[in-house]
Amino acid sequence: MLYRNDRYGNPISALGYGCMRFSRKGAGIDIEKAKKEISIAYEGGVNYYDTAYIYPGSEAALGRILEELGIRDKVNIATKLPHYLMRSRAQMDSTLEEELKRLRTDHIDYYLMHMVTDLGSFEKLKSYGFEEWAKEKKASGKVKQIGFSFHGASDEFLKILDAWDWDFCQIQYNYMDENAQAGRAGLMAAAAKGIPVIIMEPLRGGRLVNLLPEEAKAAFASSGRNYTPAEWGLRWLYDQPEVTCVLSGMNSEDMVRENLRVASKTGPGSLTEEDRAVIARAKDAIESKLLVKCTGCGYCMPCPHGVDIPNTFRCYNETSIASVKSGRTDYFRATVLRHVPTSASLCVKCGACEKHCPQGIPIREKLAEAAGTLETPFYKGARALVKGLHLWGA
Repeated sequence: MLYRNDRYGNPISALGYGCMRFSRKGAGIDIEKAKKEISIAYEGGVNYYDTAYIYPGSEAALGRILEELGIRDKVNIATKLPHYLMRSRAQMDSTLEEELKRLRTDHIDYYLMHMVTDLGSFEKLKSYGFEEWAKEKKASGKVKQIGFSFHGASDEFLKILDAWDWDFCQIQYNYMDENAQAGRAGLMAAAAKGIPVIIMEPLRGGRLVNLLPEEAKAAFASSGRNYTPAEWGLRWLYDQPEVTCVLSGMNSEDMVRENLRVASKTGPGSLTEEDRAVIARAKDAIESKLLVKCTGCGYCMPCPHGVDIPNTFRCYNETSIASVKSGRTDYFRATVLRHVPTSASLCVKCGACEKHCPQGIPIREKLAEAAGTLETPFYKGARALVKGLHLWGA
């Protein structure tokens, strides 16, 4: 494993473990499966594990796994305060204490203000006494370093970066989002201030692997290199010295091993000009196919009317990238074969989702488009039949 330092010279593994996408089992997380995967990651040198208060069951699962493996004091835990749910300093205190309990630890190594979108959201947090609170928590040792995760426009990122003496930050960044959200401008600005940058969505939730159009696959294949699409995406990030750590939402042993392999041998300057040209051709191919530029982050959820927005857009994009048939089939499974249908046509255009979308997607408009493509007469008839006969899946 290769390592890059945080602001205080502590080594952080180039590969970080994103714990939002642990595999599920029944109503909860498959602890034993996740434990095996984390064990492999730890043995391979991963020392940064990222979770959040609002990831269902994730903090508790991570705390239990690290305790059972006996490695809590050998790794770094990163988790997040949901500042958008806070209304007082007392609530900030109680939330942190709840997280420490879930994580079975007495301190959090890297604590982020979760999903800061603009300077106004940070100013609101400051009005609750954030600055004094942060100073107190660091002095007590309950929190070692404080940063923020960002979803918003580049100009707002720069304002937030300058608004407080942050220890680190976290941004969405990949070869498709080089000029979106904080983007490369934000990455370089943070690096210039000596602030480490943690990368989330390096493969857009797997979309830069599983939903590549044939033209993009052909571009990668034409390189003559034996790299998987995931490796291309990770290499693009590791090539940049300003990137401190790349989070991957790993949920299979094969995924962990592949990511370890790439992270253990790929550093700044590893891409050639020919490699960059290959990625540029793949990027052009992808951009020509996407119907909705959704990363699947889930911040638009839950929908008050039951629409599964990320799954709908995933299936809608699949109709363009893969085939209409596969997109419709996947959509049927994702929205009908379950206890409560989650069809796009359930949307009443309330707009609650759009207030939270980091990508600025006109969700209501795109849901209507998706429903028009995905909800065929056959779909509607089958949905009524499933509902009437209670033939839903798990």
